[in-house]
Amino acid sequence: MYKCHFLVVLFLALPLVGCQLSGRDSSGAREGYFTWVDEQGQVRHTPIPKASVDNNGDKSQGSDAKSAGTDDAESASSGADHDEFNLENYPDGNQLEKDGYIRPGEPQPYFTWQDAQGNFRVSYYVPDTRSAVEKGRIKPPVQLTEASIYQAAEGTGAAGLPEGADPAALAVLDMESESESFFEKWSRQCCQSMDRKELEEWQRGREFGVDMDETAPVHSFSTGNSPYRLVRLPSAKVHNDFILHLRSYAKDGVFVPSVAFLDDAFAPLRIVTDLVAEYVPESWHRHGYLHAYIPVFPGRGERWMVIFTRDSDLAGQTVIEGEYGPEAIPHTRTGELGLSREAE
Repeated sequence: MYKCHFLVVLFLALPLVGCQLSGRDSSGAREGYFTWVDEQGQVRHTPIPKASVDNNGDKSQGSDAKSAGTDDAESASSGADHDEFNLENYPDGNQLEKDGYIRPGEPQPYFTWQDAQGNFRVSYYVPDTRSAVEKGRIKPPVQLTEASIYQAAEGTGAAGLPEGADPAALAVLDMESESESFFEKWSRQCCQSMDRKELEEWQRGREFGVDMDETAPVHSFSTGNSPYRLVRLPSAKVHNDFILHLRSYAKDGVFVPSVAFLDDAFAPLRIVTDLVAEYVPESWHRHGYLHAYIPVFPGRGERWMVIFTRDSDLAGQTVIEGEYGPEAIPHTRTGELGLSREAE
């Protein structure tokens, strides 16, 4: 009775031994797979990955390989060529954006799509590398117009003689004896006696027209007799400072403007002349025009603006590139102006 029980136990233990035949000496390990029994008692064969077979090699060999690998790794670390921090490996972000995020040598971007017949297509495209200004998403920054600016205590009068020099030398050198600046001379003839009956009120939110026509009053400035318009500027509470966009439309000639800024008592504070205005050609819906960008400072006491022209401007002309070559636009005493505040 005891022997029979022992045989049964031995018989049941055999499959459990078979489950462990995955060691180094098993035929499964030598053949690249191991044998096992699942929960239903079925014998299974599973291939052993190559990496696992290599890792199950002789321990001494593995130790030697590990040691050699460590030495090789240390040697490689000390002698390897690392990426340098340069524009080729780490390009400038702004330049990369301009290049459409394509590094030199990289393939052209593409996208895959499916047509109406179910065929897959590949289309290459060129990234849009234009700036936000070029795409029209934002307005370009305003460039103030180059001009001559005269202010109090910043005169540009004739150079005087050194101290102790003979005043008769002025006549010999044909120099003016007076040291009055352009600003002082111009201010002396303006602007207390100007006619203030026809004032132009500043109009907010849009461009408004100012007619420099035959009805405009005329004043004798130090730069010559000229028609003028007097414009009331917005208060400092509305705009502490802003940029004036001044247009002069060309029609049978063009009015070349100069401007002066006055305080509450109509005393000149600043005079702007010799504006290097840009000409914009005519189109199907408007005349061509000269335009300029001029800073205005109500916060510094500028309350009025006088628009006028000079004799030297009337003697000149504006030459533009027309359809059939250069064209000359004469300068006139009359014209139509457009004023607006340039939006920030």
